Amino acid sequence: MHVIISLVFAYLTTMGFAIIINIPRRALPACGLVGLCGWAVFMAIKGLELGGMLANLLSAFIIGLASMYLARKIKVPTILLNIPSLVPLVPGGQAYQAVRNFALHNNQVALTFMVEVVLIAGAIAMGLFLAEFTGETWLKFSLKTPS
Repeated sequence: MHVIISLVFAYLTTMGFAIIINIPRRALPACGLVGLCGWAVFMAIKGLELGGMLANLLSAFIIGLASMYLARKIKVPTILLNIPSLVPLVPGGQAYQAVRNFALHNNQVALTFMVEVVLIAGAIAMGLFLAEFTGETWLKFSLKTPS
């Protein structure tokens, strides 16, 4: 039951952020679906205890590929689906803890949280980059006509 609730909230979070940043209405269900898929991958990897960085990397990779596919289907730019779908992955809790511990002069703990935030952000960026690279390479080779 916890998994279903988590997936529903990932969908709603993605849709809510998409509404806030004025994504076209016809793209809202696709945004929610991509966010849900990304969160499902994240939960699956975390459930296998393979680490948070790998979970974020693979989630961002799936979000990137799903965004590219659905963007072509509904004829919108990929970024309209990417940005809202990444919101559930953003390390807001760790960033809050870093700032809180800096304010409380617990610099060692704060730096630990800050390093974690930077690593997660890097994993998300790398996942999107790999998805873009994979998608473009696949498209390049799939559209080539045989000689």
